[in-house]
Amino acid sequence: MSVTVRVPAKVNVQLAVGAARPDGFHELANVFLAVGLYDEVTATPSPDGPRITCEGPDAAQVPLDRTNLAARAALALAERYGRTPDVHLHIAKDIPVAGGMAGGSADGAGALLACDALWGTGASREELLDICAELGSDVPFSLVGGAALGTGRGERLTELETGGTFRWVFAMATRGLSTPAVFREFDRLAEAREIPEPVASQELLGALAKGDAEALAATVSNDLQPAALSLFPELADTLAAGRAAGALASLVSGSGPTTAFLARDAEAAEAVAAALRASGTCRDVRTASGPVAGATVV
Repeated sequence: MSVTVRVPAKVNVQLAVGAARPDGFHELANVFLAVGLYDEVTATPSPDGPRITCEGPDAAQVPLDRTNLAARAALALAERYGRTPDVHLHIAKDIPVAGGMAGGSADGAGALLACDALWGTGASREELLDICAELGSDVPFSLVGGAALGTGRGERLTELETGGTFRWVFAMATRGLSTPAVFREFDRLAEAREIPEPVASQELLGALAKGDAEALAATVSNDLQPAALSLFPELADTLAAGRAAGALASLVSGSGPTTAFLARDAEAAEAVAAALRASGTCRDVRTASGPVAGATVV
């Protein structure tokens, strides 16, 4: 018997970052949108688990020990229900690794849902979300999907209505960026100024609710973008190439280094993607739309 869960990537259409808290995290107003790039996590009984294997693009960069969020999810669920974590978790990877699209968090949420189904633990949605929040700031959204506002360090979610489908192009960078390193650079760049409390943009929330791509383009923002560009200046060339190709908006996705481009429609997305492929500024280009559902047993 095995259980496979499909779980999507995310893009942050707004990432407002507050000052560092005493615990080292930052207060956020983080507007997530789940998009149709997916990892699949398959859970199968194994006497020596949790055991992790991985295939797909960038699989060599995925840790296969207990630091992997998928392994940590299995261990957390097993501990809560008093059972041994006898499971083999196989990750079919399609979300960029260290790309600012929550690929590791997706694997954690996928493994949690897969183990819950495999073991028949019957955990409630609230219990699963509680475990997700313990695993990491983005993991709860990977479980929920759709569109949501994350506050606190991003783990407290308010689901949002969307009035349509948004078309995106994602350019994968030639190397990764460490999320902690990007936040440290954010702190360094912010040393000499007052950091306002992070607040979700009402104009942006309204654009999501209407399904208005042009209005959304006028309001997307990412407070981590200057830090990502400071650590990886070449991303500016990718952003410029996407804008020149007609993208409505361009931004670094989360902590980067994947860059995201909002397109008017599917045809425009393909045109932006073709221009980015020809630009020589990125490693790979993908198109996707959102919102899509969160972690789902398939």
